[in-house]
Amino acid sequence: MIQPFTPEPIRFVAEDGTPVQPLPARFTPELLRELHALMLRAREFDRKLITLLRQGRTTFYAQSSGMEATQVGLARSIRVGHDWVWPYYRDHTLGLAMGVPMAELLSQCLGTNSDSSRGRQMPHHFAAQAQNFVSISSSIASQVPPAAGNAMAQKYLGVDELTVCTFGDGATSEGDWHAGLNMAGAAKAPAMFVCENNQWAISTSIREQTASETIHIKAKAYGMPGYYVDGNDIVAVMEVCAYVADQIRAGHGPALVECLTYRVGSHSNADADAEKHYRTREEVEEWLGRDPITRVEKLLEHLGHPVSAEERAALIAQTHREVDEQVLKAEATGQPDWRIMFEDVYADLPGHLRDQEAFLRAEQTGQNGQGGRA
Repeated sequence: MIQPFTPEPIRFVAEDGTPVQPLPARFTPELLRELHALMLRAREFDRKLITLLRQGRTTFYAQSSGMEATQVGLARSIRVGHDWVWPYYRDHTLGLAMGVPMAELLSQCLGTNSDSSRGRQMPHHFAAQAQNFVSISSSIASQVPPAAGNAMAQKYLGVDELTVCTFGDGATSEGDWHAGLNMAGAAKAPAMFVCENNQWAISTSIREQTASETIHIKAKAYGMPGYYVDGNDIVAVMEVCAYVADQIRAGHGPALVECLTYRVGSHSNADADAEKHYRTREEVEEWLGRDPITRVEKLLEHLGHPVSAEERAALIAQTHREVDEQVLKAEATGQPDWRIMFEDVYADLPGHLRDQEAFLRAEQTGQNGQGGRA
């Protein structure tokens, strides 16, 4: 039932919640409720982070609202902590669904002492060692070649792992993307490349950046199968990604999965008026009618296990409380000291950096008499 290069996205559940083909047996009401809770938690996390931005408690954030089924579905299709993930900068929902503690994510966004990178990385650019979740980078498609190299190393070492590399549609127009897929295809490396096609590369639409009708069709150029999936149908995402992961583990080489979805929010907080500048409100409203969370709720209703308004409100309130508590805990750890800029790079600090550290120390002492914080 799952085939590469389909003309239409693979789908199991329609927008109105009715199955368009038999649901796999594992999609019980219990599992669907669990997936619904993960997606709703991520949606509310988005809303709370926008509030933190407006309060000036963080300085950058990129929403994933509207893309929850793609990211949660992918998270539930791989071996977390065993496989390796090279993400892009809109993948906090993926991280949360993989079990990255919300406290870690919020500490990184706030740049406090509880942040594992101690405030030295751009906000919302986290990493998670326990989950093999590599640090997010802002440079478009820069994660693709090293992800290909990671997969080539896995093949060389003969380990039972695969590499998952995610990116937006805009990344597929970058040279790094083509170089990475070419490397992985030539080496038959165990890599799953997942395009979260949300229709817009900042303000450039998918139709303006490529002449290809779809992204997955580009896989043919690199000798790998390409799969086209309704990225707002979490059943389809999980089924296709799990199937592709099994194929890769069986030694069939890399694959490209295109999840057709939509970001209903702005590109980031630096792009606050998307509807005013480059897309229409009608377009956004159309995609809101395909909302992945609503689709699962309608599916559960169709199956006779509806999510009540009270249950939904309780899930939302729980997420809001969790965010508020973790923000206060992170802020209570304080801001990192200026001295950390000289740590964690060299085992033995070079002379020129020792000179700079001494200069700053003297300056700090001169300013406040005790070498305080910058």
